[in-house]
Amino acid sequence: MQTNLADFIKGTPDGDEAEAILRACVHCGFCTATCPTYQLLGDELDGPRGRIYLIKQVLEGVEPTEKTQLHLDRCLTCRNCESTCPSGVKYGRLVDIGRRIVEERVPRKAADRIKRTTLKEFLPRGALFKPAFRVGTALRSILSKDLQDKLQPTRAAGQWPTRVHARKMLVLEGCVQPAMGPNINAATARVLDALGVQLVRAPRAGCCGAVRYHLNDQDGGLADMRRNIDAWWPYVDGKREQVEAIVMTASGCGVTVKEYGHHLAHDPAYAARAARISMLTRDLSEIMPEFEEPLAASLRGRIMKRVAFHPPCTLQHGQQIRGKVEGVLRAAGVDVVLCADSHLCCGSAGTYSVLHPEIAHELRDRKLANLEATGATEIVSANIGCMTHLQSGTGTPVSHWIELVDRALRA
Repeated sequence: MQTNLADFIKGTPDGDEAEAILRACVHCGFCTATCPTYQLLGDELDGPRGRIYLIKQVLEGVEPTEKTQLHLDRCLTCRNCESTCPSGVKYGRLVDIGRRIVEERVPRKAADRIKRTTLKEFLPRGALFKPAFRVGTALRSILSKDLQDKLQPTRAAGQWPTRVHARKMLVLEGCVQPAMGPNINAATARVLDALGVQLVRAPRAGCCGAVRYHLNDQDGGLADMRRNIDAWWPYVDGKREQVEAIVMTASGCGVTVKEYGHHLAHDPAYAARAARISMLTRDLSEIMPEFEEPLAASLRGRIMKRVAFHPPCTLQHGQQIRGKVEGVLRAAGVDVVLCADSHLCCGSAGTYSVLHPEIAHELRDRKLANLEATGATEIVSANIGCMTHLQSGTGTPVSHWIELVDRALRA
C-alpha cells in the first residue's frame, strides 16, 4: 500500500510504525472473512481492510469525523485478522495509533465521554472496584440487566498455600479479577504448590495498563505499565525472591504485558526493564505443559464429564497460543472439546461489552449456541472478561480452566 503521511505524523515513532504496517497490507481482504463485526454488520468499513483505509486517510491528513470514530470504535481488537493475514499486517498496533489520533481530533458526546472516563478511571483501581463490586452484587436484583450481566456470582478464593519452594514465579493480581474471579489466582497457587512451585504476589502491582491504553488514554496506560515494572523489578533482579517467570492467569493482561517492551521502547528509563519483563512473561498455559506427567498421574479419571474450552482472542490471536490448554487437560484425561467457529470473538473484548452491548450480546449468543452444541456440561476459558460475559447468557457453569484442575486435585 502506497503512503504519503502528513507532516504531523511523518518521522515520528508512531508514524514510522504505522507506515510500515500500512505498506505491508496488500488489500487481499482475507481478514474480512474472520472479522466478527464485518460478519454481523456487512459494512466494509466495519472490517479490518476498511478500517485500515480510514486510518490511512487520517494519517495522510484527511480530517476524521464521528463516522470515522464510530467504525474504529466498533473494532473488537480481537486480532483475528492478524491470524488470518498472509502478509503479517500488525493491525492491532495500527488501530491503537489511529484511534488515538482520531480521539484527539473528534470530540465525543457528553454521555459517551462520561462513560469512557468512568471506565478508565474506575476499573484499573482495584481498591475502588472491589468494594463497589460487592455493593453491586448485594443490590443486583434491582439493577439494570446490563449491570446484572457484569455482576455474576463469584467463587470464594479459598486458602493460599504457605509452603516455601525453591522454584518461584510471580503472578499479576490485576484490577477486576480479584473481585470478579478471586479464586483464579488462588487456584493457580494451589496447583503450582502441589507441583513444587511457589506463586508470589507483588503488592504494588495492579492493572496491566490495557484498560486505559485501549480507551485511548495511552499515557495513563503507560503509567500503569511503569508502575508494574517498578513493583516487579525487585523480584526480577534478585533483590527479593528470584522468580523464573511472571505468570498471567488472564490472557488479556498477558498479551499487554508481553508488549511492554514495545510500548516503552522509546522510554530510556524503562525500555530495557520493559523488554526484560516481557521476556519473562508467560501465560499459565505456557507454564503447565512442563507438568503434564505429574498432573496426568494425579488427575486421570477424576474429571468424568465433557468440558468445552473457549480460547480467548487475547490467547489465540494476541499471544498466538493455541492447543496448550487443551493439551494439558487431555493429558489429565479430560474430555475437552472446541466448539464450531472457536476462532471467533465472544464479544467481551475488555470494555467493549459495556460500550457496544448490542453487538457484544449478539456475538455472545452465537458463541454460546456453538458451545452448547458440543454437549459439554461445563465451559472453561482463560480470561475473566470472557468468563463473565459468557456466564451472563447461560446457565451452564463457566470457569477458568485452572479452577477445574484445582477442584480435581482437591477432590
